[in-house]
Amino acid sequence: MRDRIDEFVASNGDAVDVVVVTFTKARNLKGYRRRFAEPFTVVADTELQLYAAMGFGRGSVRRVWGLKMVKAYIPILRGGAKLEKVDEDTLQLGGNVVLDADGTLVWRYAGAGPDDRPSVDDVVEAIRSLD
Repeated sequence: MRDRIDEFVASNGDAVDVVVVTFTKARNLKGYRRRFAEPFTVVADTELQLYAAMGFGRGSVRRVWGLKMVKAYIPILRGGAKLEKVDEDTLQLGGNVVLDADGTLVWRYAGAGPDDRPSVDDVVEAIRSLD
């Protein structure tokens, strides 16, 4: 998404604000932003209230930590990364939403697993539908 930030404009040409919501602890926000979300605004929802309001549920252990995820982590670990103990809900699923200027939900994508995200084209299309 970072590579296409210049496309994140409403149909009338207005720029939009991109906010990344994570449930990481506040003490981790700076590192999280640097690793995953620059140049976007990042906020923490440690109580998962926004996740619940958006209808983002929890995944099963099998779906979240199944063979597909293990395969994805193998090259990362071979590259020298270390597994870190986390004190967060690793089963919490995420998604993407687009809100209009009044805060009304105009588009929502709820992920079925940690690797399930909409295409950037879908997000851009939803943003461009804003007036």
